[in-house]
This record gives sequence, C-alpha cells and structure tokens, in this order.
Amino acid sequence: MSKKSSQSLADELKPYVAPFRYDGSGEFHLKSHRTNEKGGLDKERATGIIEANRERLSDFQEKLYAQDRWSLLLIFQGMDAAGKDSAIKSVFEGVNPQGCEVTSFKQPSTKELDHDFLWRSMIALPERGRIGIFNRSYYEECLVVRVHPEILAKQKIPPQLVTKDIWKERFEDISAMERYLARNGTAILKFFLNVSREEQRERFLERLEDPAKNWKFSLADIGERNLWAKYQAACQDMIRHTSTQAAPWIVVPADHKWFARVVIGSTIVAALDSLDLHFPKVDKADRSEFKQVREALLAEGKK
Repeated sequence: MSKKSSQSLADELKPYVAPFRYDGSGEFHLKSHRTNEKGGLDKERATGIIEANRERLSDFQEKLYAQDRWSLLLIFQGMDAAGKDSAIKSVFEGVNPQGCEVTSFKQPSTKELDHDFLWRSMIALPERGRIGIFNRSYYEECLVVRVHPEILAKQKIPPQLVTKDIWKERFEDISAMERYLARNGTAILKFFLNVSREEQRERFLERLEDPAKNWKFSLADIGERNLWAKYQAACQDMIRHTSTQAAPWIVVPADHKWFARVVIGSTIVAALDSLDLHFPKVDKADRSEFKQVREALLAEGKK
C-alpha cells in the first residue's frame, strides 16, 4: 500500500477510532463516554464498513504472518453481556485461523495461583507474525479481584506485600510489562466494551428467553450486576492508570453491537496499516532458483 493510499485509509477510519481512543493524555471519566453512540451511522452503512474492514484485516493478517516481525495483542474487557464474544467472532470472520488465536481467561486454576498474576497471560502471548486475542485478561486482577477482596486473600501472596498500594502497584507492573512487549515488537490494543446497565438487563432477559443462550446465564451474574457501581469505579481507575501511547484503551460504545464492531474493526485495521506491513522481498539468488524450478515443472508437462 502506498503512503498516499495509507494516509487515505487512516483518514477514512479516523472518525471511528480517534473519539474512542484514550492513551493517557488528559483526564479520563468513564461517565463522559456514551454507551449508545452511533457515530452518525445507520446499521446499513455500518454493515458496509464492517465488511470492508474484514477484507482489509484479512489482507493485513497475511502480510503480518509472512513478514514475521510484528505480533498483535488484542485485549477485550467489559461487563457481562457487553458483547465480547460476538464482537470477536464478527470482526475476525474470514481471517485465516492459522495466524490468529483466541484465549479466554476464566477463574485461575490451582497451578495458575502458584504463579504471579501475569504468568498465565504471558505464556499465551502471540508469536511474531500472529494475532493474539485475549477474551478477558490480566486486567481481571484489577477488576474482579478488586471488587471481591476475598479472591485476593486466596492468591497466596505473602501478607506483608498486600498493602493499600497493591492496585497502584499492579497498574505499574502491567504498564511496565506492556511497555516491554511494545519495545520488542508486540503492538497492543485494549478494548473496553462500554455497555449501559439497562442494555445489560435487556441482554440478560434475552439470554433467559433464548434456549440457545441459556448456558451463558447464571444466578451469579445478578450478584455481580448488584455491584455495578463498584465495577464502574474499578474500570475507570484501570483505564485511567494503564492507558499509554504504546498500549491505549479503546472505550467502545457497546449498546449497539453493530457500531461496536465498526469501532473495533476500524481500530485494528488502522493499527495494522501503521506497521508498514508487506510481503518479504525475494532476493536475486532465490529468483534464480525459481527460474530453475519453473523450467523443471514445465519440462514435466512435456513428458
């Protein structure tokens, strides 16, 4: 892609990326980000953008894989029913699965609890040339664990290390780790799917009414919903303290799933576009070998 066409793509996608990107510059207040934003689009126009981004993403992913220099880490966080699963499925529809891996982080196992809180995420990081998608991540340690202090008590951390500064320290550790990854060729994008409490309620009701979605619901979800204010405060603190130029948070309006997919797809495509990805160039020696191989194959056809 030429520099001019690349700039054209960046300009085209900017309205669906820039308003939702926070890199630590200035103040951040979660309440100032609308959950029902549509970006001036209707669903029909959004569908066209989503499909175009899928094609672009597929093309960039092939170059990312072939170039084998960069890796891309995508982190998805959000309240229950924010649409993380469906967004990942939609945005990456048609992308070669060989170059892309999704890791979902559930409740830590006994083995995972015998390591530091970042360990299980570190062993799942994408290799060079690959896209790694974290459906929830190490950020759960600053959200669920913060809202439920009893979980922290089970993490086997020496008591004298569990101080009032533990969340500040975890933010610092996470930011240092992400800076290290960025310096070593991992591009990082973090998506917070910002859904309203009312929309979550509607989606929970939908899960109850649809037999195919019943498995997604548990009574514990209602208990967590009752802690909405605490989770919102924890999310705001997390985004405010871990947003950097190298690893920004994208606060995605998630009440309309179709617009969330526009924002997510556009952000990923714009980030890949900025990496100057291209297929490796073949040197003269290899081209000489190609000529010999071609002649051999043509000779086979004459037998």
